[in-house]
Amino acid sequence: MMKKKSMRGVRSGFCGALAVLMFFALAVRVESVEIVVEALHRTRDDVPVSWDLGGRYADSKSFSLWEVDGKKEKPVAVQLDPATRRVHWIVSGIKVRDSRRYRLFSTAERKAGAGLGEGVECVNDGKNLLFSIGGKKILRYNHAVVKPPGKPDPAYDRGGYIHPVWTPSGKLLTNDFPPNHKHHHGIWFPWTNTVFEGRKVDFWNSGKKQGRIEVVKLDGFGGGEVFGWFSVRHRFLDLTAPGGPKPALEETWKVKVYAFGGHFLFDLDSTQKCSGRSPLKLNKYRYGGLGFRGSHEWEGPNAFYLTSEGKTRKDGHHTAARWCEIYGKLEGAMAGISILCHPKNFRAPQNMRIHPSEPFFNFAPCQNGDFSIEPGKDYVSRYRFYVHDGKPDAAISQGLWSDYASGPRVKIQKD
Repeated sequence: MMKKKSMRGVRSGFCGALAVLMFFALAVRVESVEIVVEALHRTRDDVPVSWDLGGRYADSKSFSLWEVDGKKEKPVAVQLDPATRRVHWIVSGIKVRDSRRYRLFSTAERKAGAGLGEGVECVNDGKNLLFSIGGKKILRYNHAVVKPPGKPDPAYDRGGYIHPVWTPSGKLLTNDFPPNHKHHHGIWFPWTNTVFEGRKVDFWNSGKKQGRIEVVKLDGFGGGEVFGWFSVRHRFLDLTAPGGPKPALEETWKVKVYAFGGHFLFDLDSTQKCSGRSPLKLNKYRYGGLGFRGSHEWEGPNAFYLTSEGKTRKDGHHTAARWCEIYGKLEGAMAGISILCHPKNFRAPQNMRIHPSEPFFNFAPCQNGDFSIEPGKDYVSRYRFYVHDGKPDAAISQGLWSDYASGPRVKIQKD
């Protein structure tokens, strides 16, 4: 009898301890994280921000975010980037030196419900990815090979670039295979005057048949309340190598398209690395790197340029800038795009190729002299694109660059 009583006591103690452990586990699970966003030195309007989850919410894939104002709370669209374990949202209207508080939950703890606005949709038709918001088309990424119009020439076949880009009112902003430069493609990223294993290889002017850039694999894509995205791998092939095409560079693009409807905002991050043990030398040249080809309506004198340094088409070529706006009339109304160069890019602020008579722009760090992409060292480039209808506004472009270069401070207030 004493033995049975003892066992009941053990069971009772065990159950009590288990209940206490379950209570504390539940308490930990439902405790939210409080995050503070500080504007610092400037007012922040419509700024994408993110916060690193660290080891928190390790098993969670979706979250809800609530803006806290005293005792009032309102839901805010939030989205997880599973590759980086960072949550992203958009902050608007924080005045200089002001701050805003948020509470983050996993959706298992607290759901925000509907009514958070329209997110970004991504549709893959097997050949390209189309990004849109509220029915407005933003951009298309071509992951299948696109052939040039007219008489086919396989040398100009191309995939792995962004075109079209549309304005918020639906006007076509970019061009593809322009007759005078069939190797230009909306937004793309080739190098021109390079040397690989002693051979001169031009990846830009595809008609020379020296180099080609191909899509290796579309690693992932999707839409979301805060951003649409895709990740893709490209390969730079040396077509002059003995024995057939030889890989020289491996490139990864990571693109985010943010959920803005009044204007469009998207990021392109490129990481390039050597395919093998051989470096790729890039010789000094007037163009090479991230390129943009504007609408056919901007041909001749119809494209205008404005840089962060106040330069124009007349005096902007071979100068450095934090951003450059390309603009002009589309279907009779003004529209444009600002291309922002991140300050951590190689040789930033980078020099630019501004074409004197065509709607072509290029951030070209090779203008400043030779350099090499070496084995084991990533060459990382980051650019942000601001697409708008209406006249350009240097203050807006500069503000967007400042947000991109050094955004609001995001920190944890209470854990």
